[in-house]
Amino acid sequence: MPEFQNILDNIYIEAKKTVDKGEIASYIPQLACVDINNFGIALFDKNGMLHSSGNTQERFSIQSISKVLSLSLAFNLLGEKLWERVGVEPSGDPFNHLSLLEQENGKPRNPLINAGAIVVADILVSHLKNPKEELLQYVRKIANDNSIDYDKDVAKSEKETGFRNYAAAYLIKSYGNLENDVETVLDFYFHQCSLSMSCEQLASTFYVFANRGKCLKQTQHLNLSQIKRINAIMLSCGFYDEAGEFAYEVGLPGKSGVGGGIVAVLPDNFSVATWSPGLNEKGNSKLGLQALEKLTTESGLSIF
Repeated sequence: MPEFQNILDNIYIEAKKTVDKGEIASYIPQLACVDINNFGIALFDKNGMLHSSGNTQERFSIQSISKVLSLSLAFNLLGEKLWERVGVEPSGDPFNHLSLLEQENGKPRNPLINAGAIVVADILVSHLKNPKEELLQYVRKIANDNSIDYDKDVAKSEKETGFRNYAAAYLIKSYGNLENDVETVLDFYFHQCSLSMSCEQLASTFYVFANRGKCLKQTQHLNLSQIKRINAIMLSCGFYDEAGEFAYEVGLPGKSGVGGGIVAVLPDNFSVATWSPGLNEKGNSKLGLQALEKLTTESGLSIF
């Protein structure tokens, strides 16, 4: 097994020296308050051992990383019927673009762009008695951590500024692909995106996707078929119009969020999470991408 701790320590040292850390996402006011100098990286290896360096216990808004978790819960509930309402193709567009929705009659291209995650949110609102509480319990169960919670200030901030999400939801609704009212669906969606977690909590949560559907406690949460499909969607769609670049540079299924978090997995080997709030022009963490490229290059481990 590679010397993960040495690799992570070197990544942290290099990240702290880097001058250009990207730009913080200021369009969600609550995210603009975060210190751009934060950096953390945490990894759980195949034996369930934690390796970490930097600000790995400080919590941040996971934002779009939550889309993988809501997707896995909806997939558990609906099975293959889920794909009648959302596709599995890369969009090639930024995360909040609306253009493809009209071309494809309100069926989002995949569940990891905003429009697709809004349809998944609608599915969960329809199938769960208390959607926000049940999603939270699901995440806590996979992570084995009852301290994980929503950041109500971030959810409120998103609701007050989420005009493109409202536009997407109403457009989807106009095509009959949203069962519930827009306000209810988006209230759930904004809370989902406001989940606050640290690098260590994220790496622990996503261990289930590296470990054939079993969490760190070896409890089965998803079956092999579901894991295969979700990992495939992360690889092809997890970074919007930078998904090809991430596959090329890093070579892992993963997901980013505009809070600066990135999570990635190597099946049967490890789950890893990074956090650096400065983003590149595509909306992905600038130092996070560099860190994961260094990790797979130095360890010699990727899916390729």
